Amino acid sequence: MVNLTNLLNPKTLDDFIGQSHIIGKDKPLYKLLEKKEIPHLFFYGKPGTGKTTLAKIIAKHINTDFYHFNATTLKVDDLRVVFKRYENTLIKPLIFIDEVHRLSKNQQEVLLPVMEDYNVIIIGASTENPYHTLTSAIRSRSFLFKFLPHSKQDLTILLNKALKLLSDVLIDEDAKEYLLVSSIGDARAMLNLLDFAYKVDTNISPETLKNLRQTSLKDGMSSKDSHYDLASAMIKSIRGSDIDAALYYLARLIDGGENIDFITRRLVISASEDIGNANPNALNLAVSTQISSKQIGYPEARIILAQCVVYLASSPKSNSSYLAINHALQDIQNGKILSIPQNIRDHAVGYKYPHDYNGWCPQQYITENLKYYNTHQIGFEKTLFEWINKIKLVRE
Repeated sequence: MVNLTNLLNPKTLDDFIGQSHIIGKDKPLYKLLEKKEIPHLFFYGKPGTGKTTLAKIIAKHINTDFYHFNATTLKVDDLRVVFKRYENTLIKPLIFIDEVHRLSKNQQEVLLPVMEDYNVIIIGASTENPYHTLTSAIRSRSFLFKFLPHSKQDLTILLNKALKLLSDVLIDEDAKEYLLVSSIGDARAMLNLLDFAYKVDTNISPETLKNLRQTSLKDGMSSKDSHYDLASAMIKSIRGSDIDAALYYLARLIDGGENIDFITRRLVISASEDIGNANPNALNLAVSTQISSKQIGYPEARIILAQCVVYLASSPKSNSSYLAINHALQDIQNGKILSIPQNIRDHAVGYKYPHDYNGWCPQQYITENLKYYNTHQIGFEKTLFEWINKIKLVRE
């Protein structure tokens, strides 16, 4: 029997199920597609939400050549061959790149000229957030859309279509419910389970389904919680010093098989943004966690991750450094560009070497009085505050 997923793949925009926030008839992207004005696009979201399917529909809709690449095996020369093939033609091919988050910097740079000249249409798909994985140059030349897990209503429509194809199937409401709920918004996974359960027995029971899929699909997401939401909840719980809540969200991420890099990157940021110099060792531990957990991998990495989360949640919190750099950057972006005093330039004139003055001496470091850093004097920050005041007071 032909695979159900292939049989039910929509061929037109009207047949496409879900993602109405992107491709609804009242949405700008749908209107652009109607006019066959296709920008460079990057789709991201959980598997089975229609990213590849929509790219194929777009290619068919504008009647152009379609090239499907996967970033895990993509070679720059493969791209250049396609680019050259269409150099002097009126055809604008659609190049679809799956797993686009795995593109190297070199591969991304190869895309820039053709994206700029609009000689080809680039559409990428990823389960990772492209705001973290694609360069700003790529993002500035394209539009990014987040695909949401299919709603239960979406999956029900698709399931009913599938059951019409399987004319001799017998399935009760409990089995249907398990198909819908256990697939966690993944249309491909639902059809795959139905397909193989049907091959086992045309009388599909909940027991057969549960034997094939013993637990619901778990990847850190559900119809209400994406892995970004879970990571956000974990970090906010750490910031709020709620150890148990932080551990719960960490466990949800681990149980879903979340990428270790995804978790540890956020722990490192939190250690600096939320704890900072109130406990400088937090950053050291977070970086050590990032390195060691990646080397060790699951399941043992869960222990290292948990230790780090407990430590961060238990630490005193201060965002003094975070606020200070934001303030300084805001001033610079608003045009405050001050000249560097002569005494601290590369070829300094009149520079006083602080070590010759027991660690500190008064001299000009900036041409205008600035105040960016305001210590909260929490934890080790208080020690640093006392020390900086002490050394200045002694010398004065």
